Amino acid sequence: MAAGAAAAALGREGGEDAFRRLFRFYRRRDAADLRGVVDFSAPGGQVFRSQLSVSSVSDQDACRAGLQPVSRWKAYGLNGYPGFIFIQNPFLPGCQRHWVKQCLKLYTQKPNVCNLDLHMAPEKTADLWGQSKEKLRRKGSSKCEPRSLLEKLRWVTLGYHYNWDTKKYSANHHTPFPSDLAFLSEQVAAACGFRGFQAQAGILNYYHFDSSLGIHVDESELDHSRPLLSFSFGQSSIFLLGGLKREEAPTAMFMHSGDIMVMSGFSRLLYHAVPRVLPNPEGTALPSCLDQALSTDLPVGSVIEHSSDEDWQVCAKYLQSSRINMTIRQVLAEGQKFPEESGTNTESQISSEDGHHQENSRAKRHKPNMDS
Repeated sequence: MAAGAAAAALGREGGEDAFRRLFRFYRRRDAADLRGVVDFSAPGGQVFRSQLSVSSVSDQDACRAGLQPVSRWKAYGLNGYPGFIFIQNPFLPGCQRHWVKQCLKLYTQKPNVCNLDLHMAPEKTADLWGQSKEKLRRKGSSKCEPRSLLEKLRWVTLGYHYNWDTKKYSANHHTPFPSDLAFLSEQVAAACGFRGFQAQAGILNYYHFDSSLGIHVDESELDHSRPLLSFSFGQSSIFLLGGLKREEAPTAMFMHSGDIMVMSGFSRLLYHAVPRVLPNPEGTALPSCLDQALSTDLPVGSVIEHSSDEDWQVCAKYLQSSRINMTIRQVLAEGQKFPEESGTNTESQISSEDGHHQENSRAKRHKPNMDS
């Protein structure tokens, strides 16, 4: 049976919820058996071109964020998923490197929070980049080599820090949101019709080839009228987008380096998951879009910074077996405040091991249940 037909048949079966069946289906299929996965680089079927608000973002502001003019973006929607927008790599040559470096070198620094804080002293997690770069640079192909701290990183939170236990944000656990990432997010949101979007919280997920992201809904933000933005860099993945209930079979799609997804309106509160991380389809160590050099002539006010060759060597080695995803959210509407809570403290905010980010590893299994 062809992969698409097999996936459709699984979605129609009774009993166990349809989403979990398809999650397991794509989790275990070999890479050659993925014909049922939507590929936006060759759109067809339920895919259609999405109209963007070209006038909402000047070409100069797009360039300052490392993006092509909005008029050149290739944006798509999916029948049955109003409010879902897929933007196929709109980044200017070399600009993805900036965001990769930020996710590995800058955003991992304190006061931001990461999973390693749960079992390591603060001084041990203060400079993950500095403690990892030489080990990464020298890393060979052997799986027996000890992992660097960056390779043990699973998530980082920014701005309002998500509490993995209570599944809430709070006013008393907040640190400054990175200004460059806020500017990028504002431009993408405006292009999708959401002018005035405020980047208030971010969850960065760090995946390896044996990682997955469990089935979940992003509903903890108090303002659901604003979109969820998702940026991917490095190796590819399969993303599953479902319905309002887990009984609804999801649609599978590829996400490649540089791709952006926007979930808004009806699609803002849909179940979704990442069952698989895959080698990029070009068959090279890194996708060609990451081999492109950054222009030496950056515009005035650009948030993009040049990476040194030394820094990029470390990033490139990391990405040969990894994928980084940034999800950006607006937590509160304009003028909205958090409800009063008692007994909340900073320590309790990070007490859960890995949230819904999972990894199947012979050395260490972060969660016993594959589907959260």
